[in-house]
Amino acid sequence: MQKRTVAIVTDSTAHLPRELVQQHGIQVVPLLVHWGADTYRDEIDIQSEAFYARLKADPEIPTTAAPSIGDFQAVYRQALQTADAVLSLHIASPLSATFSSAEQAKAMMPGKPIEVIDSRQTAMGLGFAVLAAARAAEAGQSLEQVSAAARRCLERVHIVFTVETLEYLRRGGRIGSAQAFVGNLMDVKPIMELRDGRVEAVERARTKKKALQRLVDMIVGFCPDKTPVRIAVIHALRPDEAKALIKAASSRLPVAETVVTDISPVIATHTGPGTVGLICCPA
Repeated sequence: MQKRTVAIVTDSTAHLPRELVQQHGIQVVPLLVHWGADTYRDEIDIQSEAFYARLKADPEIPTTAAPSIGDFQAVYRQALQTADAVLSLHIASPLSATFSSAEQAKAMMPGKPIEVIDSRQTAMGLGFAVLAAARAAEAGQSLEQVSAAARRCLERVHIVFTVETLEYLRRGGRIGSAQAFVGNLMDVKPIMELRDGRVEAVERARTKKKALQRLVDMIVGFCPDKTPVRIAVIHALRPDEAKALIKAASSRLPVAETVVTDISPVIATHTGPGTVGLICCPA
């Protein structure tokens, strides 16, 4: 096997479809879901369908946890057997201790060519940066160049989303400025944005349909005219809404790549069923 210049490592919150993970040789470290006496590795031991079925039936609330330092050390050691260096990109540090675990693993492997990036993103906001890094690595670029490709994407990526209820974000303590919406929502749908690693309330829509329309409007507003973009839709049990959202965004933007993917159990623990998000990144 030919040795790669840079191995790419990320975590399960990137929501990368399996085919892209396999195609680009990306190594994914799963976060954990704790549920009563059970512990599940995100998207390995529990898939979205089973997760939502239990979420509906089980009165106990699941919690989430970052991978261990040892988990990252094991992945880094394995990666360095087939690559000269490792670039490890992870969910925003305000949302998870995953970046901290990865940094500590790196510190315990002195002299190893490992770079760890706090993406300040999650879902395909992180995923697009991972893909940018993987494609640069496949082109034989150096660790510095691969890292720069990922960082360029992260500087320009945008995530907007809507949830059916703020209850899950409230329970997980990740509600940010949306706290002001709690108790005053009724049937109004909140529109959220991930800004520098924090969930922020942007506005409200009277219906889910109008909320989805606003997601498209906002993403179009973020994108420079005539610049090709990559867009993704993430969803929790809303495949029809996801397809409609991709179609609507694609009709208004010069799209270079589209991705539709389920929200993983770890993120769904904090956003709940019915969440739909739209992500864009210049190509």
